[in-house]
Amino acid sequence: MAKRDALGAYHAKRNLNRSGEPGGSRRGRKTARPRFVIQRHDASSLHFDFRLEVGDVLVSWSIPKGPSPDPGDKRLAIRTEDHPLDYADFEGSIPEGEYGAGTVIVWDTGTFEHLGDGSAQDALDRGGLKFRLHGEKLHGAFTLVRTRTSRQEQWLLIKKDDEGADRRRKPAKTQPESVLTGRTNEDLA
Repeated sequence: MAKRDALGAYHAKRNLNRSGEPGGSRRGRKTARPRFVIQRHDASSLHFDFRLEVGDVLVSWSIPKGPSPDPGDKRLAIRTEDHPLDYADFEGSIPEGEYGAGTVIVWDTGTFEHLGDGSAQDALDRGGLKFRLHGEKLHGAFTLVRTRTSRQEQWLLIKKDDEGADRRRKPAKTQPESVLTGRTNEDLA
């Protein structure tokens, strides 16, 4: 799929001149491994936007309760539209009246590696992606599993029981700050 087609839904929902969000005109920085970003988004409800660099886009899910390092937690992840690569560094306040109005910070970021056979895109198409995060707040192996396809695909984000697992730590609640700037959503309001 061409990059323009992959970002069609993203562009259709936004007035980028008003929202201040990246349009995908620049490629974004490239790393040896693909990137991931988790953005804490305080919109109509607080949620976390989980994004993985797959091909030329950030494949995205909305996680209402935020990711967890506890292997016993299965987090609902609702598939959303692909985002441009330069969205990985976006922090700001999307104005009232615009899609996704509210504040956005980069809650965690780093690189990830696909752990399965074939490509990450193939695994997503099959409905199950295993990967290892190398982030500042989250690290270790996770799995995304598609549970339902309808108008909005529903997935589960599950932490694997490995060196990155921690049943006591609750970073989505106790570490609200940006890993890029140290700011919180409240600082941007």
